[in-house]
Amino acid sequence: MKKLISEFIGTFWLVFGGCGSALLAAAFPGVGIGLLGVSLAFGLTVLTIAYSLGHISGAHLNPAVSIGLFMGGRFEGKELAGYIIAQVLGGIAAAGVLYVIVTGNGSSIGGFAANGYGDLSPGKYDMTAAFVTELVMTFMFLLVILGATDKRAPAGFGGMVIGLCLTLIHLVSIPVTNTSVNPARSTSQALFADGGYMGQLWLFWLAPIVGAALAGMVYKYVFEEKE
Repeated sequence: MKKLISEFIGTFWLVFGGCGSALLAAAFPGVGIGLLGVSLAFGLTVLTIAYSLGHISGAHLNPAVSIGLFMGGRFEGKELAGYIIAQVLGGIAAAGVLYVIVTGNGSSIGGFAANGYGDLSPGKYDMTAAFVTELVMTFMFLLVILGATDKRAPAGFGGMVIGLCLTLIHLVSIPVTNTSVNPARSTSQALFADGGYMGQLWLFWLAPIVGAALAGMVYKYVFEEKE
């Protein structure tokens, strides 16, 4: 239960901090943080949770990460369903809080930092571009996670490396899909957003999970130290 509560809180913080920065601060008149600030915010949420709650649950904060770690032999399958449920619920709770805040000055909810392709993509990128982006970005994210937390890696730097990797992923892919690489984050925002985001949610589950699973297998069979 402690692990599940940790994943709930951690995913809450990721969605609240990352999506909150996009919704409240990115374009604030005169002093908005822009895409660079939003990218840093997502990375900082992971970094802060990794060092504060990572020793409890591993700070997955993401169904794709949990699946990738399972495929890489780093996570037990019996815990997978509980982690995913806790992560999705944590994301939804954060989105609910953000809904209250965002609409507190009379603003409409709009796209609510949701993920999309085609007309719902920030740069109007099509479904193929979105799928490839999410798959490749999640694949690389999991390789970094698996490598940074390998027993051969320098101790104590994993959270920093993983947070910076998520920042880099956002710097590249926000214009394409608004950056998911996390089905829980996509689900939470799509539930509240105006428009057809729920109809595109399948891509933001499928592509990250496929990318993460592939990375887990590649690391396990290519890079893992054989005993």
